[in-house]
Amino acid sequence: MTTLGTGVLRVRHWLREHPLALDAALALAVLVTMVIGSFVHSRPGEGPSFGIGPPAVSGVLLMVAGAVALIWRRRNPMAVLAVTAGLTVVELVGSDPPAPVVMSTVTALYTVAARTDRPTTWRVGLLTMAVLTAAAMLCGPAPWYSQEKFAVFAWTGMAGAAGDAVRSRRAFVDAIRERAERAERTRDEEARRRVAEERLRIARELHDVVAHHIALVNVQAGVAAHVMDKRPDQAKEALAHVREASRSALDELRATVGLLRQSGDPTAPTEPAPGLAVLDELVDTVRRAGLPVELACTDRRPPLPAAVDLAAYRVIQEALTNVRKHAGPGAKAEVSVVRVGRTAEITVIDNGSGGGGHDDAGGGHGLLGMRERVTALGGTLTAGARYGGGFRVHAILPVEARAAESGEPGAAGRTGEKA
Repeated sequence: MTTLGTGVLRVRHWLREHPLALDAALALAVLVTMVIGSFVHSRPGEGPSFGIGPPAVSGVLLMVAGAVALIWRRRNPMAVLAVTAGLTVVELVGSDPPAPVVMSTVTALYTVAARTDRPTTWRVGLLTMAVLTAAAMLCGPAPWYSQEKFAVFAWTGMAGAAGDAVRSRRAFVDAIRERAERAERTRDEEARRRVAEERLRIARELHDVVAHHIALVNVQAGVAAHVMDKRPDQAKEALAHVREASRSALDELRATVGLLRQSGDPTAPTEPAPGLAVLDELVDTVRRAGLPVELACTDRRPPLPAAVDLAAYRVIQEALTNVRKHAGPGAKAEVSVVRVGRTAEITVIDNGSGGGGHDDAGGGHGLLGMRERVTALGGTLTAGARYGGGFRVHAILPVEARAAESGEPGAAGRTGEKA
């Protein structure tokens, strides 16, 4: 059975690659059918009988001509239909006994209906049916109401209907295939988009972690190198800050890289992502690096959603890092977190003179990363120089409505806690 099925598939594939050969085989089959049908004659009162006499030479020539015309039915279906219909009219008018040349017209009409649109099928089909039926009823020795006369009408009508049904099915299958291909392309594009978004998110996390801690390490290392000879105690304290900042950087890098691990990996980190609950620790770290920071949080309601909480923390972290890197000596920073209705407003300002925050102009990605974080949550971020000197970063983040009240236990240390 497997060998037989393989052979059938090969033949089918070969016929699809050689449509002219398939049409020639079909024309031969139609010719054989017409020749066999020409031996069937109907006698009044006796019904059809077979083998009474051979077909006339003119009938054989008409049948051969109609069959040969079918070889080109795919290339020019309208012309083939016109030729076969003309041969059928000639056969109906002048042949006695008539030969079944109408079978070639039926095949040609089926091809037209299967390869054109429905309006064309209706127009051409009705015209062909009317011409052939009129020729059959008006000519020939049999009465106009005989069975043979109505058979022409029935066969041509069925040919048009069958061709239209086949065309509709092909269109339906093609539409399903196109939708499937489009859905597959959409899935691929969605997968690529998700991969790109994930890569961008991880890149932002790595940038925020590395930029902040390495900036602190750089500052403290510079302090240690400057006072190493004259004030070794201060140098030792600066080196201790370097060690603490580097350890924090390693811990956050380990947590960030752990996001790439498979779910269920026992070595994957389980620590929560940093948020405003540890904002005091962030501010203390920056203060120890030599940047005075004032923190003001005016709301004691429940904490922000996880994504908003992380974004707010990263915005403050990156803004303070930029202040430390670019604001110049003697600069001070102020951080405020305010809940206003369904939004949380994060503001970081400084009074420096070094253009703090303009890291993007130097090839950095701090401001770009902050904007991407805030925009991804549906918020807005503005950053620019302040009138009179300094720099200002202002982010507005949407907050989901929370049912908990401000006085619930454990609210201390959450978003809105005043430093």
